[in-house]
Amino acid sequence: MNPDRRDRLRDAAVEVLARDGGRGLTHRAVDRAAEVPPGTAKNYFPTRDAVLRAVAERCLEQYLALTGQPAATQGPTDREGLTVLFRSLLENVAGPGRSRLLAVLELQAEATRRPWLSGILDPMASGDFAGFELAQRSAGLPVTPQRAAVVTLALHAAIPHLLTNGPGTLAAAGLDDVDRFVRDLLDAVYPTDAGD
Repeated sequence: MNPDRRDRLRDAAVEVLARDGGRGLTHRAVDRAAEVPPGTAKNYFPTRDAVLRAVAERCLEQYLALTGQPAATQGPTDREGLTVLFRSLLENVAGPGRSRLLAVLELQAEATRRPWLSGILDPMASGDFAGFELAQRSAGLPVTPQRAAVVTLALHAAIPHLLTNGPGTLAAAGLDDVDRFVRDLLDAVYPTDAGD
């Protein structure tokens, strides 16, 4: 099978899942989105589970490509650098990362009924916990595993709200100003006027 066409189908499936949700993820919809002849997606991914697996694997590949970039692996050198890093990650939610993140949220819901999906998705969340803890250490903050986990959980909890973009919810959560949200989060977990 043609690997370029396979990737084109997987990218199209990510977009379909993000746009139309789990019910809209059909072979026909993927064929249309990929602009390939009818039946192509079914030829590459014969079952719905195979399509879901393909989307999950593609999302994981995209995540690993993002986290493997030099900017992601060097880490911030101070608190301000960490603020910039976390702010840019959250701003990415409504920008270039939107489709992938919407697809991941759909996949997480599917994983409650198809536990095998959790095995594919798990490296993304666990990677964030490890990577964000490392970033906090790199920035010179007094990190404990618990503090690092609180920051990561708060960032993860922000994602669905940023994707749905409800003004009342964004204001209530402080996400109507992402820079302020990140600064307030870091101040709450790592107060600047208190010692370790």
